[in-house]
Amino acid sequence: MIKNFFNKYIEIITIIFLLLFWQMIGYLGLLPKFIIPTPLEILNAFLRDYKELIFHSKVTIIEAILGLICGIVIAVVLSIFMDLFKTLNRAIYPVLIISQTIPTVALAPILVLWLGYDMTPKIVLITLTTTFPIVISMLDGFRNVDKDTINLLRVMGANKLQILYHLKLPASLSYFYAGLRVSVSYSFIAAVVSEWLGGFEGLGVYMIRSKKLFQYDTMFAIIILISFISIFSMYLVKVSEKKIITWKYIGENNEKNNL
Repeated sequence: MIKNFFNKYIEIITIIFLLLFWQMIGYLGLLPKFIIPTPLEILNAFLRDYKELIFHSKVTIIEAILGLICGIVIAVVLSIFMDLFKTLNRAIYPVLIISQTIPTVALAPILVLWLGYDMTPKIVLITLTTTFPIVISMLDGFRNVDKDTINLLRVMGANKLQILYHLKLPASLSYFYAGLRVSVSYSFIAAVVSEWLGGFEGLGVYMIRSKKLFQYDTMFAIIILISFISIFSMYLVKVSEKKIITWKYIGENNEKNNL
């Protein structure tokens, strides 16, 4: 019974153990507070600065959501056209690869210079960051569609758009969500980085202010908050995937029941 309990809640037990170990190290003074504050100090920072954290979180979340939505729309449209037109695929694919070699830290200040200090450069940077994983994932999904099924639809008189709508898009949904999970985590990272390099509001701006004031407990609170928002967002993506790709999880549940 104890073994079953341990196996069921292994993640929670591990996190609690790490927090206790972390608190003990800080309590014994083995690490200076300006390097790693203790969990209790970070919790106190949450309680002390919760109004500021909530305000700046809203800004960062809005930027991330708007950029992610733009990235999703562009990625889906781009992947469809790249699949329909092979010449376009050969022309754009190398550009997408090259775009990912440009460091976000280097691109953010350029966008700020071009577009100003409001939300616009942040949203543009998030869009650029989140488009690539979805495009690559969907193209992989299109390529992995069963060739015999495509040939069957062609024999039945289906054109490219009909094959895309009835076969390729449904088959690539799992790949789309795989790319979306990556893009969701990237969206918050890109938002914070863009706020570091230019802006007046957001968790990235608040983190820089806390650093200048030597409020390291607040900095760690912001880091944990960003991680929590990212994890929760990926959880929402997983829930959405289960609601939309019902046939995938019905098959997995049937396999578990058979075992």
